[in-house]
Amino acid sequence: MKFDMLVIGSGPGGYVAAIRASQLGLKTAVVERESLGGICLNWGCIPTKALLKSAQVYEYLKHAEDYGIAVSGEVQPDLGKMVARSRNVAEGMSKGVQFLFKKNKIEVINGTGKLKSAGVVTVTDAEGKTSEVEADHIILATGARSRELPNLKQDGKKVIGYREAMTLKKLPKSMVVVGSGAIGSEFANFYQSMGTEVTLVEFLPNVVPLEDEEVSKQLERSFKKMGMKVMTSSSVESVDASGDLCRVKIKTPKGEQEVEAEIVLSAVGIMPNLENLGLEELKIETEKGKVKVDAYYRTSVRGIYAIGDIVSGPALAHAASAEGITCVEKIAGHNPQPVDYGNIPACTYTNPEVASVGLTEKAALEAGYEIKTGKFPFTASGKASAAGAKEGFVKLIFDAKYGELLGAHMIGDNVTEMIAELVVARKLETTGQEMIKSVHPHPTMSEAIMEAAAAAYGEVIHI
Repeated sequence: MKFDMLVIGSGPGGYVAAIRASQLGLKTAVVERESLGGICLNWGCIPTKALLKSAQVYEYLKHAEDYGIAVSGEVQPDLGKMVARSRNVAEGMSKGVQFLFKKNKIEVINGTGKLKSAGVVTVTDAEGKTSEVEADHIILATGARSRELPNLKQDGKKVIGYREAMTLKKLPKSMVVVGSGAIGSEFANFYQSMGTEVTLVEFLPNVVPLEDEEVSKQLERSFKKMGMKVMTSSSVESVDASGDLCRVKIKTPKGEQEVEAEIVLSAVGIMPNLENLGLEELKIETEKGKVKVDAYYRTSVRGIYAIGDIVSGPALAHAASAEGITCVEKIAGHNPQPVDYGNIPACTYTNPEVASVGLTEKAALEAGYEIKTGKFPFTASGKASAAGAKEGFVKLIFDAKYGELLGAHMIGDNVTEMIAELVVARKLETTGQEMIKSVHPHPTMSEAIMEAAAAAYGEVIHI
């Protein structure tokens, strides 16, 4: 089998790269050992959002009276049916990728791919049979998996990773979630909403530690308001899973504590899938546990490229997709701009949601900027009040000298849908004054962006 382009892995980096390659006239194939769509579609972004939507509906029903609706009888969550719905959504999305591949005449080769040489990949199928595939260009897009800590070994039953957290058979009465990044915070939020007693443990001083500090503090308040126990500046020292309950020893600023829980969820990050790819045999350079690439994702071996979670940069689906498109367009002879990693949005789908792009206030000051900051709370938003979603705010950070938008940080209802406006504004180098004069519709959550810009310049109307 001979192709112009061969992609190993069909996650949001790999399948997008393959489709763009086919659009540009390259004869393309994809090697996939599991399901099309990779972790994001099957075990990550999509099914978790389906679970979180179920949690949101459950929360609405519990508070139906607040909206003038009488619900007779006690509202009860059915975890099994929620999981089944989540799996159906994931399966539908995977079939969608299958359709797109057929539409774009992309061949799917089922099995595990390994580089044999520049231009040749060995594929081993589920029965152990091997075949060789030749390609002028090979993109590695093998993604990542849940990272294990030596003192937090996963057994898949009591000490689990994100895969098991998505398919639990019954609702645990108690859970310790280790790590408060997007994965940990989303699962902590989901299970607390369902009635599980959740303890969230974060090694750093703030939850969602990559976000602006004010956003982190607001999310922590929201979590505690739900009844969640939040332990920051704390670390799990050991887990004894030999009894009916896991005994979790946690080192805190106030000394060591022991927490008992039915389930311990490890959400301490991800590990790139680099094993058995043939990197060592071909002497492909790696750096800090990731494949070393240039601005167009070329590795140290001609004709071999790498994108997504296995290269440095944010481990985000939309970043991987952008990398795949940039890589393929360069191969096809176009002149794409390198991906601007300073303008990649980040979203956490908790309740309230978190979304951001650009520099935090702390990072802007450390970079030497003189700044103007504007903040608009959703308590002053008519749409937020009407929706019963007044938690949170929009915070914008501008360069005081030129009016450039340095960073945008939001926490509140539906803010993950609002962040794209700020990404485009930064891309177009829109100034604070231009944002103030861009008329936003009323009543909407998004007008808080215009108001936050006005607040930075002392022109805000509604606070």
